[in-house]
Amino acid sequence: MGTNRSSIASLVLAALVFASLVSAAPAAVNIETVSVGNTGNTGELSGSGVGGYGPDRISGAVNYTYNIGRYGVTAGQYTEFLNAVAASDTYGLYDSDMMDIDFYACQINRSGSSGSYSYSVASEWANRPVNYVSWGDAARFANWLHNGQPTGPQGLTTTEDGAYYLNGATTGAQLQAVSRKPNATWAIPSEDEWYKAAYHKNDGDTGNYYDYPTSSNAVPGYVNDSGNLSGTGEPFTEGGTDPGNYATHDGDAGTNGIGNPYYCTEVGEWENSESPYGTFDQGGNIYEWNEAIISDDYRGLRGGAYYDDGFWMSASVRDYDIPDAGDFDFGFRVVEVPEPASVSLLALGGFSLLRRKRKSCKHGFRGFTG
Repeated sequence: MGTNRSSIASLVLAALVFASLVSAAPAAVNIETVSVGNTGNTGELSGSGVGGYGPDRISGAVNYTYNIGRYGVTAGQYTEFLNAVAASDTYGLYDSDMMDIDFYACQINRSGSSGSYSYSVASEWANRPVNYVSWGDAARFANWLHNGQPTGPQGLTTTEDGAYYLNGATTGAQLQAVSRKPNATWAIPSEDEWYKAAYHKNDGDTGNYYDYPTSSNAVPGYVNDSGNLSGTGEPFTEGGTDPGNYATHDGDAGTNGIGNPYYCTEVGEWENSESPYGTFDQGGNIYEWNEAIISDDYRGLRGGAYYDDGFWMSASVRDYDIPDAGDFDFGFRVVEVPEPASVSLLALGGFSLLRRKRKSCKHGFRGFTG
């Protein structure tokens, strides 16, 4: 009888240990996507030449059907990525500023020591966009998706090859030389893929676009300094009803986004302000990386942020920064791309020698320098 009890106890203990190991394993990341069709649509001019910002380029023409993330990548999804590949974090996918409350962090925490790092995110931040991610971080996340979300050190089978051949690329110059491979399955959006999903009217193979990614030509509403919806005066409540054409931005040069402590809303908060293809938050919350090479030094960013006014969300604005920069207002979404024959049609955007400084509480004002 004693032997049986001992055996049962051993089996129970083994089951508990196994269960703990399973629960500690990274959860699979589900990227919800929407389809963007209307192949053969024409693009439109975007940039300073139409009253916007950045070097002029015809943007938005895509001659294939693709899927794009309905939402930007969240802090919760990025945490699972870190737990899968960043026990040692060879290439710095985690930024300590992700826990720096003074700079609007997404509240991802790292514990342990190199070789056994683990990551967690506060539940109230998990469904908000990840920030402090560079273009290189976004490319490694795309590689991880391309490779089937493996678990293991950062190497050629996890983060360093797949949609992009990185193999340790971390500097700005190294990342500028990286391009999407023909066999990519998940990737950072090209500028045209991002632009079409955000602004095209989804009305056939046309060149018709909205000015804002909320299916509108009017500047989206916002949460004002009193904590009310700017258009109705009703108090803002997370999970409350969206009157339509709203985004998380600073429309009155006061409170950033929805204010302390979150600043960003949860993805999809503005449920009646989707793009014509059904994406959310391509305007406001945080800027999102795209594949465009703007000059020898810069990669493209689009969509505005919670601390900016509505101008920076408009279709005419082509923002940018160095690809190894991970800042409090930088995030990304991903695309699921078509067959390799179609991917060869991608173009990476124009070149310019324009340079600028960012407007933010960390980097001074926004403008050009010579």
